[in-house]
Amino acid sequence: MAGSPTKRGEEDVTMAQTERTPLLPSKRQDLVEDVYDDYHEASVPSAVFNLSTTIVGAGIMALPATMKVMGLPLGIVTIIVMGILSENSIQIMLRYSRPSGARSYGGLMADAFGQFGRVLVQLCIIINNVGILIVYMIIIGDVLSGSTSDAGKHYTGVLEEWAGGPTWWNDRTFVLFSIAVVVLLPLISFRHVDSLKWTSALSVALAVVFVVIIAGVTVWKLFAGEISWPRLAPDVHDQASFWKLFTVIPVMVTAYICHHNVHPIANELAGTADSSDNKMQHVVRWSMFLCGTIYLFTATFGYLLFGEGTSDDILSNFDTDLGVPFSNVICVIVRISYAVHLMLVFPLLNFSLRLNLDAILFPRATPLAHDTIRFSIITGFLICCVFFGAAIVPNIWIAFQFTGATATVCLGFIFPALVLLKDKPLLATRRDKCEAIIMVILAILSSVVAVTTDVFNLLEPEKQAGTPSGLSRYFL
Repeated sequence: MAGSPTKRGEEDVTMAQTERTPLLPSKRQDLVEDVYDDYHEASVPSAVFNLSTTIVGAGIMALPATMKVMGLPLGIVTIIVMGILSENSIQIMLRYSRPSGARSYGGLMADAFGQFGRVLVQLCIIINNVGILIVYMIIIGDVLSGSTSDAGKHYTGVLEEWAGGPTWWNDRTFVLFSIAVVVLLPLISFRHVDSLKWTSALSVALAVVFVVIIAGVTVWKLFAGEISWPRLAPDVHDQASFWKLFTVIPVMVTAYICHHNVHPIANELAGTADSSDNKMQHVVRWSMFLCGTIYLFTATFGYLLFGEGTSDDILSNFDTDLGVPFSNVICVIVRISYAVHLMLVFPLLNFSLRLNLDAILFPRATPLAHDTIRFSIITGFLICCVFFGAAIVPNIWIAFQFTGATATVCLGFIFPALVLLKDKPLLATRRDKCEAIIMVILAILSSVVAVTTDVFNLLEPEKQAGTPSGLSRYFL
């Protein structure tokens, strides 16, 4: 019979990896499409919390360094503008998802550009998530084993301080390998995000601790008159320093990226389809406002606190006396809390990374959670790639520039703008299309400049100050 349990069960497996299965799976990720479609239990506050958690990650660590490049006023404006642009791009995704019935980013791109669009967005999600996970590992290594800046200054890690200097057990490679095997591998071995609900709650609390402490220390030193006057304009003295300004854009884009988790969160909102769409628009606005506020506080107070000595990873700056009571305790709390936060957030990004990689490699296979061998192989492969990537990439600024200037820019700006320009349901006005064209052009230009500048800096790390790099070479 067409409705028999046996036949129905076979259909369940076939339908399990449709567009209604979220990129970041919920506790019902293995349920069939029509059952998942009835799962509308999330409230607006919980959706704001989930989307904000997706946004706030390692990107916050590099934001104070962007202030050092841009100067305080321009840096603040850039953070605000990038937040507004990111919100607009998400609103475009939501606007065009309803007519097409898309339940994921891949489904939206597939509706506009066919299977090629779906595969392209999946590849970008993989590149973006791998890059961010490598950044997580780099930061964890910086915190525990220390790091050395381009100028040769060494920032002491927590384990180095406890051991009184470098030893075999606080060596960076050994520490990262141990963390990957003992902590991260067990966490990413869970097949459902719901299994990580308590660790996720703890990770959010630890992120809040970081923001509160850095703001409190800075305000204390401001009242004590120990904060020097910040630089108010970019330090542009030659073409090389001018082109370096563009390397800030990918970092900003990475800080706000959450587009691959918008649909899964929207799918779970309570109410009808119409009310859920309206609620999700509010969720996006509140999330962007909340995260933008956190970013402004962190970037501003972080730069005021450390000035021109601000590291690419601001956690590395917390290896010295801050000039406040209980400075040593505060530094240890800040570094350890955020390192643990990243360890706990790591499996969330790994979930969407693993599902998208599996969808590309095995598009017609049974659901990943039902195949233990395939699940284990992909999980092990990904943790190895992230570990070796963290060992090779010199610092988070480099990682942010490459991933932020390529896959992340595509996910955050180029793809939503192209969907609007395609305008399959005929919703765009002439003004919308002009704005989309400008968005694509600016995104591509900033990406090309950032990537070429970074490549030349990597190939010529010992070039003399003032020597042009990146695209500036071609204009001299």
